Amino acid sequence: MLLLINQNLFIMKKLFLVFGLMIGSLVTFAQLPTFGIRGGVNFANLLISAEGSNLSVSTGSLTTYSFGIFADFRSGNTSFQPAINYTGKGGSITGDGGTSGKFNLHYLQVPLNVVFHAPALVGDLYFGAGPYIAMGLSGTATGSDGTTTESDKVTFGGTNGDFESTDIGIDGIAGLKLKSGFLVHVNYDFGLTNILNSSNPNNTGGGQIKTRTFGISVGYAF
Repeated sequence: MLLLINQNLFIMKKLFLVFGLMIGSLVTFAQLPTFGIRGGVNFANLLISAEGSNLSVSTGSLTTYSFGIFADFRSGNTSFQPAINYTGKGGSITGDGGTSGKFNLHYLQVPLNVVFHAPALVGDLYFGAGPYIAMGLSGTATGSDGTTTESDKVTFGGTNGDFESTDIGIDGIAGLKLKSGFLVHVNYDFGLTNILNSSNPNNTGGGQIKTRTFGISVGYAF
């Protein structure tokens, strides 16, 4: 457990260093920022590996949603784009005999992306990447034996939490922004940290759970 904590702290220190460098670079972006809103659908799954094993199994996809606001600090064809999103993550599992289960998790997520723009006839094509940090807000765990379905709330952080309070990873984005300000946007979130709370005595199986989320959204830049 100490090794896992040290690994997570190392990743967090590296990402926060990147955050600081990216925020510090704002002084080079002299233009006033553009602000916008986005909302859409997520297709999320979880990557699960057992303790002491190098094998990982991906859950089925869970359809959920996201929405948020962003700012775009642009200089030439490059911009720095922070955002604040309410986003859904999780995954679904289908077993034999009609059994099934799913985790539906909700996070407040802050991605910090460096974005490159390519002018097009109708507007701008763009793509970028950067780190994100997300804080768990709420969630449900639902299970069915084929005849009866039960649902319970999940908790984040602390010795009694089902999941860790934070998820840290890399965010990749791409899209098209029209001259009118309307935009079509896709993103992929690649979780780097184990969200399974190993300090919870009920999580006796060990192992790791990491998030994977593909999103499609539309929005408007003002």
